Amino acid sequence: MKTDIEIARSIPLKPIVQIAETLGIDPDDLELYGKYKAKVPLRYIDPQKIAHSKLILVSAISPTPAGEGKTTVSIGLTQALNRIGKRSIVALREPSLGPVFGIKGGATGGGYSQVLPMEDINLHFTGDFAAVEKAHNLLAALIDNNIQSKTRSLGIDPRTIAWKRVMDMNDRALRNIVTGLGGTSSGVPHETGFDITAASEIMAILCLAENLSDLKRRLGNIFVGFTHDKKPIYARDLKAEGAMAALLKDAIKPNLVQTIEGTPALIHGGPFANIAQGTNTVIATKMALSLSDYTVTEAGFGFDLGAEKFLDIKCRAAGLSPNAVVLVATIRALKYHGGQSLADLKQPNVQALEQGIVNLQKHLENIRLFHLSPIVAINRFATDSDEELEFVCQYCQQQGVPVSVADVWGSGGAGAEELAQLVVEATETCCPAFRPLYPLNDTVEQKIATIAEQIYGAEAVDYTPKAKSALRRIADLGLSKLAVCVAKTQKSLSDNPALLGRPKDFVITVRDIEIAAGAGFLIPITGEIMRMPGLPETPASENIDIDDQGQISGLF
Repeated sequence: MKTDIEIARSIPLKPIVQIAETLGIDPDDLELYGKYKAKVPLRYIDPQKIAHSKLILVSAISPTPAGEGKTTVSIGLTQALNRIGKRSIVALREPSLGPVFGIKGGATGGGYSQVLPMEDINLHFTGDFAAVEKAHNLLAALIDNNIQSKTRSLGIDPRTIAWKRVMDMNDRALRNIVTGLGGTSSGVPHETGFDITAASEIMAILCLAENLSDLKRRLGNIFVGFTHDKKPIYARDLKAEGAMAALLKDAIKPNLVQTIEGTPALIHGGPFANIAQGTNTVIATKMALSLSDYTVTEAGFGFDLGAEKFLDIKCRAAGLSPNAVVLVATIRALKYHGGQSLADLKQPNVQALEQGIVNLQKHLENIRLFHLSPIVAINRFATDSDEELEFVCQYCQQQGVPVSVADVWGSGGAGAEELAQLVVEATETCCPAFRPLYPLNDTVEQKIATIAEQIYGAEAVDYTPKAKSALRRIADLGLSKLAVCVAKTQKSLSDNPALLGRPKDFVITVRDIEIAAGAGFLIPITGEIMRMPGLPETPASENIDIDDQGQISGLF
């Protein structure tokens, strides 16, 4: 059986100018990054076309550590829509190097449902992550420089600085560090740390900004810390937003590539869903809606994370409303939630499936909380037995939920044509009734409780003293009406990764609440979640290599 990278290399790519021409994009408007990648100017966003285009959100049940193939299904579904005569684009996030070299691998799909060129996309791509990193760290440098200044100091109290540095790599040793050592000429010593670039507020801002003007406004609203006399300091006080926006002048433009079947794909922005909002940029989504009749996009991890944030944060901010929601389920994940060990997931086990189906049930209920109707896509693996597939199909039918078994890895778009038909029927027969889960006027505690109790199924929410102090700080700053972006484990509906299936009677513990005023949300930190992940015992990087001809191997 061929690996993902071998399949990707076997496909002759079309020049990106040809892909652009199918969308009505003038080749002269493209900013080329070689033959097969290009950036598209923002003027191709058309509000009138957006109003008549269909938006399909792809989410999933709570995943196994390896993920359940939302990206693969999103790509396969988009290819299938084009196969049945529908003009479709897939809009995805950019991969982070952390997971590429860690445990999950790349984020370009798999098998015959991939976006290409997969090696480029999974590595440095067009440099957007590097631009976010530089803009973020520029602000960190400006903060430290102002503290050191003798003539232009704002009087920032180093103990209150909320702005860390970022790097696009999993490196647990950088979570907590001390900077400014080496004497008076090297700065003022203070505790800080690194987050992974995907967790940067700059990444969140890039993903929510409508244009350069909005980007600059949001950058200026970044909360930095307090002065010694308790005055809040924002990035605009350091006159940082102009230079930061200049570093992002190319990163704000969506990246156009193609799928294995030559379907257009816009890949832009890369926040994780367990520690950030987990969706691609508003700009890329709106551009896809402007250039096609059907836009397929995915939200990271399970519906409780990426999709909730897609709906409560992104859709609210951008005025978007999904026309259909596809929930990806796998036999292996349902058995995992039913108590079967990771090592044995390839073995048929209907009993474990029966016990784990409650995880699917809860996610279906959650979709309906937003007044949306779900479609279940069973992402088929070679190890799935007919009996197991039939059990899940029957369960969905009993719940009145359309369901389709999709073989997008092995068959590409052809393996999702039935799913594509279900999606088209849903968009044509269902009037969007979407509404966010909570009003922004609720208190911060009410918004967190609504998500924890209704989406996760928690009994209550507990706050540490540090989190309670953060709530008071947020109220004093007048930021209580911001949305909420919960940082939580993806492995469980709860904040405890060991509680699989559909846990009940648990308490969510909020350890701290970070302020992302530029992005327009607050980040409650729950459980043991870290905004700088670590590498696993055996990193995926050990299998990645390059030969004398420049051919990369080991990416997946």
